Amino acid sequence: MKDKPAAINSIWLGMIIVATITAAYTGRMDAVTKASFDSAKAAVTLAINLIGPMALWLGLMKVAEDGGMLRAVARLIRPIMIRLFPQVPPDHPAMSAMIMNMSANALGLGNAATPMGIKAMKELNKLACKKGVATNAMCLFLAINTSNVTLLPLGVITVRAAAGANRPAAILIPTILATALSTLVAICAAKWLEKEEDGPQDEEKDILQNNTKGQENVEDSTLTTSVSNTGKIVITMALVAFLGAVALRLYKTGMPTQTSMDCLGNLSSWLIPILICFFLIYGYLKGVRVYESLTTGAKEGFETAIMIIPYMVAIFVAIGMLRASGALDMFTHILSPVVGLIGMPPEALAMALMRPLSGSGAFGIMSEIVSKDPDSFLSFVVSVMQGSTETTFYVLAVYFGAVGITKTRHALTAALLADAVGILGSVWISRLFY
Repeated sequence: MKDKPAAINSIWLGMIIVATITAAYTGRMDAVTKASFDSAKAAVTLAINLIGPMALWLGLMKVAEDGGMLRAVARLIRPIMIRLFPQVPPDHPAMSAMIMNMSANALGLGNAATPMGIKAMKELNKLACKKGVATNAMCLFLAINTSNVTLLPLGVITVRAAAGANRPAAILIPTILATALSTLVAICAAKWLEKEEDGPQDEEKDILQNNTKGQENVEDSTLTTSVSNTGKIVITMALVAFLGAVALRLYKTGMPTQTSMDCLGNLSSWLIPILICFFLIYGYLKGVRVYESLTTGAKEGFETAIMIIPYMVAIFVAIGMLRASGALDMFTHILSPVVGLIGMPPEALAMALMRPLSGSGAFGIMSEIVSKDPDSFLSFVVSVMQGSTETTFYVLAVYFGAVGITKTRHALTAALLADAVGILGSVWISRLFY
């Protein structure tokens, strides 16, 4: 019996065909041709630009793993994660990597979240019984990622503030509610679809047992025997110096008197350096040779960037052709009368259609709308949409491409359901808070 093709095959092919047919009618064939080459080039450029962040954060993840931080973090949220991912052992590196990825997404740390998510997907792939086929845990993890669990939509708030909105951070609570709703749907959809599908669930349990034998007693060769007292003293002095710098900044800038927006902006700029130092200091105090450990983990960044290029090229070309052909404009025009029935401003439909396809495209649409009238209901809605949904096809291409997954099973269906609910939820919740 032949395997049923993954939904991504039909959707991707449909996008190419629709773009070509639309271009034939609109006379934009030259634009579609140019878009196909430009999009392929952009995909490769983006993959190359990801090498640096991936190398850095995968290296930091290696330090955290060698120091035992990931296992410690996983134990804190073990009760919830065990129920969500019963196929993954509680102490497996995949569990802690998923937690770190979700935490980074929640804090709006996109540059850190993607490498952590790729690390989690690679660890999940080690538990897979069929290479190239997404497991139930992979599908659920990707669906949760595309629902974009967000607590601090700092990028969107910054755009609203720059445009002169009276209350730039007013979208914070609506965004949290909308993203919580889409995440709940993502989890429920993934769980329901895995039961409806003949997936490798039983085989996953068998290989899980084989992969976890003796795991807890493994010691990493990168650990040293002890940390010198001098090193501990230096670390303590560095911590005191940092706290002194914080106190000095508070005194000079008067941060307590700043607006909440200013405080959030300052927080976002401080988080990344603090996290880097935290990972490295934690590893050092646990006896990890931090430089050697980081460079070992960083090598994965180069390998991963090369691996995801074919998947990103395929997705980017389809999206670029669809946009250049005018098909998205046609869909917006046709569906505009319908969206009014659900309370969505017709002008927001372009944002809703673009968000799962292109992050930069959606961000551009949102920025343009906000800049024209930052305090309008339309600006409020598209801001919540941007903060509470994710670029589904990009996430799918990067995460599955990193481990060579070609059969995505129900991952795309669950992710698109979460996207739809996130968009609708953004509209309804925005009406309550605007």
